[in-house]
Amino acid sequence: MGDGEPRVPTAIAVTSADLALPPQDERTLPAAVLQDVGRRPLEQVLTELQTLVDQCGHVIVVCSQAVPASVERRLHTVRALLETDRIALFRPPLPPLGIAVLARQLRQLASCDLGAGVLASAGRLLTHYIHAGALLGSVARLDRVPVDLKAHARSWVPGSQFGVVAHPEPQLVRIGPEAALPGPEFGTSLLVAKGQLPSDWVTGTLAPSWRVQGLRETALPAESADWWGTGRLTEFCAYLPDLSVLYQLVTSVRQSACHWCGIDVIGDRCVFCSATPPVYDDGGGGAAGSAPERALGHRRDPALGRRRERRALTG
Repeated sequence: MGDGEPRVPTAIAVTSADLALPPQDERTLPAAVLQDVGRRPLEQVLTELQTLVDQCGHVIVVCSQAVPASVERRLHTVRALLETDRIALFRPPLPPLGIAVLARQLRQLASCDLGAGVLASAGRLLTHYIHAGALLGSVARLDRVPVDLKAHARSWVPGSQFGVVAHPEPQLVRIGPEAALPGPEFGTSLLVAKGQLPSDWVTGTLAPSWRVQGLRETALPAESADWWGTGRLTEFCAYLPDLSVLYQLVTSVRQSACHWCGIDVIGDRCVFCSATPPVYDDGGGGAAGSAPERALGHRRDPALGRRRERRALTG
């Protein structure tokens, strides 16, 4: 890892205590838990996040797409009232256990010599390496993964179970002797969170077929039943556990300065200010500017062409 100047690590925050997994290694930093964001008085949440920003410089809030709308609204409201681009709201398309795993990976990386913008961008990169799914007793209310009519009908058969992968590619099979779910093509560890369904198929069949290099169990996140549409489940997530591998993945990607806020990032969008790279119209056929021009962190002179600003909500 790099030996940069001493700095205060970027805070990695989650929206409930059950998303703050135990440390993966001795360098894993603790998570900041924003408990009951949607129910506590606004002034309390404002003070909490302002204190985190003052202490750590930047805060990355990793939350599930299953959080209540009130939580998401409150987080956007606080960010707007604080008038800061130092709070990133990151809601990747992962089930709750996958959210917890990703947040822990970022907590591992927060101990390294990575700037806040690169660390926040790393969340998008590492999401691609997470395989998240569940063993379900019913798919009748599952709306996060495509479910055909036959699977819906089988949900009503007593004792039916389904293996589902929600990310990176949706998969669904009815559990039987030949049931299989293609898994990652690289070495991973498997985290299992058992709900109201035995985890035998996950630990005895899925784990060996995915050739996992380690298996651990944890408590089922409270949001999982809503996300999967049933409490009769066991959730699982395969992930890269080693900090050295995570660090190598992130640092192998070219960094660039966000053209809007100036922070160093990887990828095509700044998670802090939500800016995407500008597209330049140069009047001579529409070439999108030279690489040196795109690398500049400044606004382009209008005489050189019009800049079309494309901004999107962080999500």
